[in-house]
Amino acid sequence: MNYRLFGRTGVLVSPLCLGTMNFGSPTSAEDSAAIIHRALDGGINFIDTADVYNDGESERIVGKTLKDSGRRQQVFLATKVYNRTGDGPNDTGASRYHIIKGCEDSLRRLQTDYIDLYQLHRPPPAHLPQDETLRALEDLVRAGKVLYAGSSTFAAWMLMEGLAISERYGWVRYASEQPPYNLLDRRAENELIPLCQKYGLAVLPWSPLAMGVLAGRYNHPNETPSGSRRENWKSPTFNERITATGIEVGRKLALLAAERSMSSARLALLWTKDQPGVTAPIIGPRTLQHLEDFLPVMDMTLNDADRPLFDALVHPGNAVADFYNSNDWMKARIVDPPGDPA
Repeated sequence: MNYRLFGRTGVLVSPLCLGTMNFGSPTSAEDSAAIIHRALDGGINFIDTADVYNDGESERIVGKTLKDSGRRQQVFLATKVYNRTGDGPNDTGASRYHIIKGCEDSLRRLQTDYIDLYQLHRPPPAHLPQDETLRALEDLVRAGKVLYAGSSTFAAWMLMEGLAISERYGWVRYASEQPPYNLLDRRAENELIPLCQKYGLAVLPWSPLAMGVLAGRYNHPNETPSGSRRENWKSPTFNERITATGIEVGRKLALLAAERSMSSARLALLWTKDQPGVTAPIIGPRTLQHLEDFLPVMDMTLNDADRPLFDALVHPGNAVADFYNSNDWMKARIVDPPGDPA
């Protein structure tokens, strides 16, 4: 196992991170615990969750599993704060009020004294200065409740602004960024990943399989495969990410995968894992079998001679599906050509 440096922190993490968005629903607590143990046994030492995943149930499952098994110290444990967790006017956002309260709630659900990586699930809104947010994270670090701070789905300029504020005041700086990044949406390559490489931030791509499109789950943009995230979450945001062009790219990827005697999902994940600047893609297995298909990728290396084949499918820096569509700051939208990919 070739563990990777987590940015410039000195921490070593596995080249895949176990994501837990499915834990609690549709994946049962018992099956989720089995996935956690198999992941740890397989060499993964990095788990990512969030306070909003299944109304906190994901955090509860992760916390109970690690505590009951005594395996908390084996894990670099990450969670996130920002999204709405209640009906009150302050039950969302990046204010000091919400961050401090959210951290205490996550610590309780995770049954731990500290969080290794505490991430903003989305950037602070335009009306909120980042110094409000970063000072709250600084105080959590000083209190020993958080070790490192991270961001998720930030624009490059927002991340750079945060680094500058931290430098000015001597506060905790973002150690990582968690962007949407896969073969269908490569826009992070334009500015975000180069920024992270320049300033030593870990890059943790979410949705490396493009919601299953790159795993061959879809034949038509209007299709809803059984067990898919489209079926389980019923989100218009998710629906928009399934495009005819994306499905066609998935079909061509399947041919490349067949030539290499591997599944489409495994090849898509390998491509993301071995892209320049990437630290650890976040996998979100729904079943133990999904995890078993992913684990070998940690010991595989993408053939450099194959890189032009992927670039021919989607040109570097471009996108054929919009995985930034859950953000207010991203104005561009992917316009998919009309027509039936079948």
